Amino acid sequence: MTELLNNREYKKEQLKNLLKKIHEGEDVNKLKAEFKAALSSISPLEIPLIEQELVKEGISAKEIAKMCDIHVELFREAVSGTDELEEKDLPEGHPLRTLYEENKEIMKDAEMLNLYASTLVNTKDERMRKEILGVLEEIVGNLRKVGFTHYNREEMLTFPYIERRGLTAIATVLWTKHDEIRFMIKRLAELLAGREEMSWEEFVEKFKAKASETSFALSDMVFRENNIYYPTLKALLTEGEWKAIRQQEDEIGYYKVNPPMWDPGENVKPLHPWEIDPELSVEQLLELPKEVQQALKGQPLEFDKAELKREGDIDLGTGYVNVEELKAIFEALPVDVTFIDKDDRVRFFSPGERIFVRTPSVLGRPVQLCHPPKSVHIVNKILKAFKEGRKKEATFWIRMGPKYVYIKYVPLFDENGNYLGTLEMTMDIAEYKKIDGEKRLLDWRD
Repeated sequence: MTELLNNREYKKEQLKNLLKKIHEGEDVNKLKAEFKAALSSISPLEIPLIEQELVKEGISAKEIAKMCDIHVELFREAVSGTDELEEKDLPEGHPLRTLYEENKEIMKDAEMLNLYASTLVNTKDERMRKEILGVLEEIVGNLRKVGFTHYNREEMLTFPYIERRGLTAIATVLWTKHDEIRFMIKRLAELLAGREEMSWEEFVEKFKAKASETSFALSDMVFRENNIYYPTLKALLTEGEWKAIRQQEDEIGYYKVNPPMWDPGENVKPLHPWEIDPELSVEQLLELPKEVQQALKGQPLEFDKAELKREGDIDLGTGYVNVEELKAIFEALPVDVTFIDKDDRVRFFSPGERIFVRTPSVLGRPVQLCHPPKSVHIVNKILKAFKEGRKKEATFWIRMGPKYVYIKYVPLFDENGNYLGTLEMTMDIAEYKKIDGEKRLLDWRD
């Protein structure tokens, strides 16, 4: 027993000396080999215990975090499986490679969350408590971004492709798990923010339990994705589909990675979900992970063969509608719209309830003649600034009896930057100004 304790004490001293080198400014990458040599002789179960002891002895939590990075890297090397091999086959910037790389960051942060939550319970020093709480706030703040980036890209960009092929159950299960994890992380943030409302002992015990639960859920999701979902995507999606995904990814964002642009070539056409042939061949089915094949056994796949563009539809760039649908959309909007073309003539106004009266007789009329003579100079000033590209909007808000009217003018341009006209948007914001808090549930009564 004494020998075991002495051995751990020796290992702890090795790590402490290396951390002191970091504290003194040595490059952590240069020390990586020494860290690996020290960590490789330690059981994964011992490392968190040693790290906790080092924190108690005054080693900065942020310096421990650098060691934790290496610990996670070693752990990944020890248990690396198909996910590492799959990633190496993919070029940089490929959407699937980016997902794998993000999962490394998620695993690291999940482990750090669990480590520091456990350390906090046993820390008596007030200064160290504050430092660890600061690190935990940073970790939880980062993890909240997983839902807005990593999970959101999967849900918005990859799920439609597998749903189109009839694999809706996979998407439903993953999305449900994503939302559970989002809630867990939000709850951790709320616990941290409200820690003064309870005793220290109650707070740390609650936080440790919830952090452990969240860490496990995050790690479990990484395992599901790396070993089941991503191999499924790799087996099914073509380069054209991945190209379309890559073209949209930047709009949503990434978790702690910054992938370069990837393009399989000009001859590869980007394919959106509604453009693919959804039927799966026998070869594709056989390439799916065994877990997916097992789940599909005996269940006929219902491929989604609905055509997006119908005869007579108008291509709006972000979708297709017919004229009747377009009219109904404008009528339902809680804002009335008027379009003035590049020659300053009224070309269109939306139907439905309006704040300012518009009749068909206004169509084709110069917009200057639609305003009182005393305000025409303001209209011309706005249009001149829009046409010259000097201004991007003009806004006004006025009270009209019980209504509080918000008016916004914006210039419109084509893809080459040519001025097309000006859009006027008007809405009564009186009811919106009364809104407070949140309403997440439907309150209908049947």
